[in-house]
Amino acid sequence: MAEPALAPDRIHELFRGLQANRAAVKRTRAHERIAKLEKLREAITSRETKIREALAADFRKSPVEVDLTEVFPVLTEIKDAIKHLHRWMRPSRIETPMSLFGTHSEVVYEPKGVVLIIGPWNYPFQLVLAPMIAAIAAGNVMVVKPSELTAHTSKVLVELISEVFAENEIAVVEGDAVETQKLLALPFEHFFFTGSTKVGRIVAQAAANHLASTTLELGGKSPAIVDDSADLPSAARRLVWGKFVNGGQTCIAPDYIMVSEGREKALVDALKASITDLYGASEDDRKKSADFCRIINTRNFDRLNGMLEASVKAGAKVETGGVTDAAERYIAPTVLTNVKADSAVMAEEIFGPLLPILTYKSFDEVVPFIMERDKPLALYMFGNDEHRIDSVIAQTTAGGTCINNTLIHFANQNLPFGGVGASGQGNYHGFYGFKAFSHERAVLRQGRIDMLKQVYPPYGAKVQKMLKWMTRLFT
Repeated sequence: MAEPALAPDRIHELFRGLQANRAAVKRTRAHERIAKLEKLREAITSRETKIREALAADFRKSPVEVDLTEVFPVLTEIKDAIKHLHRWMRPSRIETPMSLFGTHSEVVYEPKGVVLIIGPWNYPFQLVLAPMIAAIAAGNVMVVKPSELTAHTSKVLVELISEVFAENEIAVVEGDAVETQKLLALPFEHFFFTGSTKVGRIVAQAAANHLASTTLELGGKSPAIVDDSADLPSAARRLVWGKFVNGGQTCIAPDYIMVSEGREKALVDALKASITDLYGASEDDRKKSADFCRIINTRNFDRLNGMLEASVKAGAKVETGGVTDAAERYIAPTVLTNVKADSAVMAEEIFGPLLPILTYKSFDEVVPFIMERDKPLALYMFGNDEHRIDSVIAQTTAGGTCINNTLIHFANQNLPFGGVGASGQGNYHGFYGFKAFSHERAVLRQGRIDMLKQVYPPYGAKVQKMLKWMTRLFT
């Protein structure tokens, strides 16, 4: 059941409370922010059973997959922030040019202020809390808006966050697009959104109206290139896991595979074997597998089912899978061959358990095919030819790239995670998340020695001589 809409006055009241508290939270020191993160960690670990139950209720996600993809990443983000926050908050000394001799320069990190975090439904726990952790570390106050499509998880988030934080520090607003529109009308100082490119554009426009900064974590069609030098059994297993975890509803899932014509059959056989190993030997076994979750709602099921039917009608061949059950919102792990570049399954981000395979005659076809499309959130390549791998990285653009595996670049807190172009704007994780929610304030301190006073007006011959000398010396 949908949450009743919050009155505009209530949302404005929450926002005013955050504004009134922002200065006090800005002044907090590292040990105070660390204490908040430790309390948040305790609240999460004490609710692990509730979190698993909520995600099972929302789209039948297995308890182990919840721990692996929802809870574990959040706890590692907290640990990383606690470990490094003193260093992150320390002003960074910056080199000063000789022309400013006598001064000292530094960058001071200060919070953006009142920020908005809009979470998605596909990883509704992790992708709300991970940016929230970064915003806390940076000293912000915020509104958190979970997805209405995962109502059970949203309830857990409300309970968890309200136990640790007063609503004048972190306010949680539930609801649908109506509440989101009310929030977008408010002058937040940073907008952090995870979701579709279509809605990302709406958020970007709202932020522009307030001259606010944004972090947009979007999506796109992330290609997986399988080079002839690749170890196919290993590549297939990693592709199957990366594609079908969370029922294929992952923004960085491999969206399609490109493989040479001569290795297509061997790859298909390896993919089938891996699907059998991970989800069961028969279609019935896979449907019964406790480790394969369901499509989030009927609208997305119908979209994916229509995409599958249209692609098959246009000539695509179902190598395995293709089984659907509308009552359960189930779509089997599916591999498609004979896929045309203009087929339905290639027209948009799939965001489900359909894996199309495209073939190439020459590797020279691969990069132009990828570059003709929007810049993807991720690009994967399997192979052992380092020269070819480096060439692909040099000639393409993507939010992130993973070689000989899938998804796991997301798990390294020391790497920035984010998109480029239509797949996103900005990045986060670890120190990059702290920076995303911080203003890098330039500070220059004048010491006793002041060389620049030599070039103050009146601009006579002495000043001209000094300026010429400085130009020869410093440029």
